[in-house]
Amino acid sequence: MARSDTVYVCQSCGAVHAKWAGRCDDCGSWNTLQEETQSAPLGTQASAPKRTGSRRARLELVDLGSATDDPARFETGMAEFDRVAGGGLVPGSAVLVGGDPGIGKSTLLLQAAARLARVGQRAVYISGEEAADQVRRRARRLGLADAPVELAAETSLESILDGLKSAPPAIAILDSIQTLWSDQLAAAPGTVAQVRACAQELVRFAKKRGTIVILVGHVTKDGQIAGPRVVEHMVDAVLYFEGERSHQFRILRAVKNRFGPTDEIGVFEMSDAGLGEVANPSALFLDGRGSAAPGAAVFAGMEGTRPVLTEIQALVAPAAFGTPRRAVVGWDSGRLAMVLAVLEARCGLGFGGKDVYLNVAGGLKIAEPAADLAVAAALISSAFDVALPAEGVVFGEIALSGEVRKVGRAEARLKEAAKLGFSRAIVPAGVEGAGLEVTGIDTVHTLVSRLDPGPQ
Repeated sequence: MARSDTVYVCQSCGAVHAKWAGRCDDCGSWNTLQEETQSAPLGTQASAPKRTGSRRARLELVDLGSATDDPARFETGMAEFDRVAGGGLVPGSAVLVGGDPGIGKSTLLLQAAARLARVGQRAVYISGEEAADQVRRRARRLGLADAPVELAAETSLESILDGLKSAPPAIAILDSIQTLWSDQLAAAPGTVAQVRACAQELVRFAKKRGTIVILVGHVTKDGQIAGPRVVEHMVDAVLYFEGERSHQFRILRAVKNRFGPTDEIGVFEMSDAGLGEVANPSALFLDGRGSAAPGAAVFAGMEGTRPVLTEIQALVAPAAFGTPRRAVVGWDSGRLAMVLAVLEARCGLGFGGKDVYLNVAGGLKIAEPAADLAVAAALISSAFDVALPAEGVVFGEIALSGEVRKVGRAEARLKEAAKLGFSRAIVPAGVEGAGLEVTGIDTVHTLVSRLDPGPQ
């Protein structure tokens, strides 16, 4: 006879609690405990499966210093996707792709599967959220009706594995992992137990059969992939597909990749015909930029091995209420607070009674410290109401002492700026220009003195 034990599992970290509480004691998340039922025979523990036998692991001595060939990769034909994946998809790898609803995850993966199928690789697309006819309609709209992609609408893990094991495909896409369920568990689909168990079985299948398994994952309101973090540890690569739905471009970014770099990005443009690749992201991010205006600075940044130019916009205005407001879009708010503190302490500029708004045009998210000088230039330009040169770019890191320090890949940044028609650059002192008129800045005080219009 079996008894049922009711436990409460945190949907954020997977911690198990004996009773419900509003806050998880392990991760601190609120309202994430969900009731689940665990069945076990009386007098036994469900968490301790019976061992049927022991098997000794086979150990093999390998020369780690010997040269080995790189693993073979399947190139999808989408250069931006292959760049983020590290040059293509590795057979037997498991990839987790996350992104906001409606951002284009299913469209991207359907296009990738179609391109592989057209070159003779067997591709399977399994949808747990749409019917097969709905996927076919989308494929026709995207011009992929002639691609020999095998479609299925299924959520049972056992049925999916039975179908894949009979003839393992080159690539299998499952959209999404939160909809799958295993009849070995009594938990509902989408719970921590189901997501973890289904992901583990699919990763095991990928390693044994050599199939590339791509899992689509939902994201929470704070942008993290929903479900236990252990899923991200299981897979070989975690890709985030991000972007603002009000903008036409999308960015594919790798946050984990066992077979390639994690600092590359792929840029796509959304249209009626699907996702198109953007070979020159700088031209897209600067598209529509008008004449020089106060508070605007062009930042020459690096995304992986690719230089990307984008516009940073700042607005400094008198505070309408007693408490000044700080609003940041596309940059780190803590980094903005540091730059403001340096400008106040080292240059005497007062922002205490003013609202400060900072925006990275186009919705791009910038993380590198090289944007410090461009942000400072935009803030100073807005505070003095003086426009920066329209044909100039800015980059450099600011120290707490007010010193402007050099950053990596300066030559590549300047070459990209020159290619796009820029002729001037405000950079750290000691950086040589690649055909541009370079203004070297050693401290932020020097930058302020150059932009200060003086008494009006």
